Amino acid sequence: MSDMKKIYTANAFPPAGPYTQAIAAGAHIFVSGQIPADKSGNLVEGSIGDKTEQCCRNIIAILEEAGSSIEKVVKTTVFLDDMANFNDMNARYEKFFSHKPARSCVAVKQLPKGVPVEIECIALA
Repeated sequence: MSDMKKIYTANAFPPAGPYTQAIAAGAHIFVSGQIPADKSGNLVEGSIGDKTEQCCRNIIAILEEAGSSIEKVVKTTVFLDDMANFNDMNARYEKFFSHKPARSCVAVKQLPKGVPVEIECIALA
């Protein structure tokens, strides 16, 4: 455990369960899935693009707290509750991840708090 550090920032959605926003381990930062909720815990209204953007803004805040940045993300996983949202999510996603890290995108039956999108990532420290 001594080579792992919990990362927390008040500038992103607070954990909604028994997990941390991110863990720094060695040269990597593992960011927990971020849902479209602001730092006060309020779910973001609007389009799937707006909700994707909030997920990305949470990731940015967490990575900055860890001393990293979105440009150092090497892998993302996007969870969608409906693949019909894929194109709209992608249009907003690519504005944040222009360096095109490796990515998986999967459809799931349901996400926490009934949101349509969740994004997790791995970044270099």
